[in-house]
Amino acid sequence: MSLIKPRTLNGFRDYLPAVMIPRERLMETARGVFRSYGFAPIDTPTLEYLEILTGKGSDETDRQIYRFEDNGGRAVGMRFDLTVPLARFAAQHINQLGTPFKRYHIAPVWRGERPQAGRYREFVQCDFDTIGTRNVMADIETVAVINRLLSSIGFDAFTISVNNRAVLTELLRHLDLADQSVAVLRCLDKLGKIGREKVAAEMCEVADVTAAQADKVLQLAELDGEAESIFEALPAITGGNDEALLAIDRLKDVFTGALAAGVPRGRIKIDVSIARGLDYYTGVIFETTLNDLPSIGSICSGGRYDNLAGLYTKQELPGIGASLGLDRLLAAMESLRMLPDAATPAPVLIAYFDADHRDNYLRLSAHLREAGIANEVFPDPKKLSVQLKYADSHGFRVALIAGGNEWGAGTVQVKTLATKESTEVAYCHERPEELTSCLHRILAEELQ
Repeated sequence: MSLIKPRTLNGFRDYLPAVMIPRERLMETARGVFRSYGFAPIDTPTLEYLEILTGKGSDETDRQIYRFEDNGGRAVGMRFDLTVPLARFAAQHINQLGTPFKRYHIAPVWRGERPQAGRYREFVQCDFDTIGTRNVMADIETVAVINRLLSSIGFDAFTISVNNRAVLTELLRHLDLADQSVAVLRCLDKLGKIGREKVAAEMCEVADVTAAQADKVLQLAELDGEAESIFEALPAITGGNDEALLAIDRLKDVFTGALAAGVPRGRIKIDVSIARGLDYYTGVIFETTLNDLPSIGSICSGGRYDNLAGLYTKQELPGIGASLGLDRLLAAMESLRMLPDAATPAPVLIAYFDADHRDNYLRLSAHLREAGIANEVFPDPKKLSVQLKYADSHGFRVALIAGGNEWGAGTVQVKTLATKESTEVAYCHERPEELTSCLHRILAEELQ
């Protein structure tokens, strides 16, 4: 029998402990931030009826959906994001849940797109959304959550770019381009990737606009500088009608409200060039980039979608939310050397090299765990040098060493692996407090 070559599909990846440990920590951090704002967890199926998914994002996302016919002859697809399933979920359950409904959802999604750095065909999204209100407070809170989320993960230098699709919509109406809005906005979304000239040419070719109309759209998109100067310039460019002024005021309210909510001014930017490629966005939109690695793209994006649930129910269910691209963020953290070099979630290794004291090692391990100190007992009574080499290679921070002499004397050697320093600490099973206090102190100092 020939062996099957072990390999993964293109665009998919395995996660070794050194990456999976920080990946899980990111999820735990995200859950903590979401819950601190009152968002509740939900889950939805991986598979949806294909009609639920298609026609909700864009032609491109429709092409990327993994689809097939199941054993019952039904056309089904794997979710490409968590927002479209949320719209279906809300339409189905909102009478039981009530509004406003605030949810978070951390789960994998699938897109058959071309793999590239930080982008895979299977990836985890961390979404949070508020359903059932159009009030600007929900928009402001979304910016505040993004700021808290990124700073809690450990980033300081990042930019939350904010726009209002309604400003763009009113400009297009002013230019008699309302019927071409979807095509124009998709072209505009490529501005940062392909530049002004190519975007203008694509607008003329794909969206059937004139060169003068494309120039007006790009004049808006190229507004830059302090938020106040952008707000001052917007009325004249957009035509200044009542709807345009309302859209501009909404953008102002999000900006000033975010500052009041504690978002540092240097982290929020009004950027009227961002359009977001998904068709369901109707209002305020967000993109978050890392100042030290802008090339990796937006790592937390989202916006307001007031009409999406209308595909499934006659009840009005406006919504707003954002999604953290977990695996793209991990790729960025790898590039920026922000991931700890550890292949174990336990900081303490208990060396086991005296087989006669097996039960003592086990009791020591249990006492540490009761004190909140994660630990691992080496499974074989091998030479101490072998066990310490294992501890170094797996990223343990402390090794506990106790042979027959130590057990007889009522002590344990505490070896800090980063510095190679050892300390003898009194220990007995009846009074483990001195050892646990010593370990808590060492581990706390290591984290500083």
